[in-house]
Amino acid sequence: MTTASTPSPSAGSLAGTSIRGGSRRRSDRRGRPSDRGTGPGAWLFIAPFGLFYLAFLLGPTVWMFVASFFNTSLVHSGLGSFAGLDNYVEMFSRADFWSALWHTLQFTLYTVPPLVILAFVFAVLTNRLRRGQWFFRLAFFLPFILPSATISLIWVFIFTPATGLWASVQSLLGFTPGSGILADPKSAMVGIAIATVWWTIGFNFILYLAGLQDIPRELYEAAAVDGATTWQQIRHVTVPLLRRTTTLVILLQIIASLKIFDQVYLMTSGGPGVSTQVSLGLITGTAFTDNRIGAASAASVLLFVIIVAIAVIREIVERVAARRDQEA
Repeated sequence: MTTASTPSPSAGSLAGTSIRGGSRRRSDRRGRPSDRGTGPGAWLFIAPFGLFYLAFLLGPTVWMFVASFFNTSLVHSGLGSFAGLDNYVEMFSRADFWSALWHTLQFTLYTVPPLVILAFVFAVLTNRLRRGQWFFRLAFFLPFILPSATISLIWVFIFTPATGLWASVQSLLGFTPGSGILADPKSAMVGIAIATVWWTIGFNFILYLAGLQDIPRELYEAAAVDGATTWQQIRHVTVPLLRRTTTLVILLQIIASLKIFDQVYLMTSGGPGVSTQVSLGLITGTAFTDNRIGAASAASVLLFVIIVAIAVIREIVERVAARRDQEA
């Protein structure tokens, strides 16, 4: 009597099964980290930043909005009496608020164009070097890591009348040194802008240099083969491909310029007179000199709205440009 024997699996099928099973196990193992990423361990890693974010950024921002509707003061506890929109009406009617806002915009106009254009030019020139790029990266970025107090002291010394470096240069060129750039209401903001450009140009320089190094060399070689000059290569290859970097640099620089405070406070304290009084200087004086936290919060909200509006406009412009590129 013959019995039907069950066919034994071949080595190939066993190998295939083990391979498939192993691949499934590997894929499962690959998928597990993403599952574990939402577990309590991941929250422990981001908890320190989350606590600092809530305590020192989000919390004060919410409190600023709330305090702007109250007569909050440092001389008594709590929010104080409800003021409604009185703090905003007061700020709109104060001449020094509009003067400080104009000085802030003036500083922005003085600093944003050179910090964008000069950073782009220096980055293009550095990117074309075969050797020694590390030196220029260090030279441009080193001032940026220095604290604002150090930068302010350096430039106050440079602009010191009669004994400063600027006065020495004027004497060498045959000019009579005047009272000093920072002592003249017409040129004080220019002096602060010069110090700021020297201090912060390295950050934009690094951003542009990183963007340039992402552009394939083959594009420049193809343009050169077609007979394009260096200027034509920059105009038709470099500038279009760095459009997103440029919009980012402009946005970051405008926001940083609108939040100017350190250099003004350390170099001129808002003077001579109030010729360099900026928005954050007015807010600080209203809050900690006049002890009127509610009015200072209202001014802060107005400045915050201006910054957010600029960011939104930049995003709209970027999306419109991206849509045009897709249609083209």
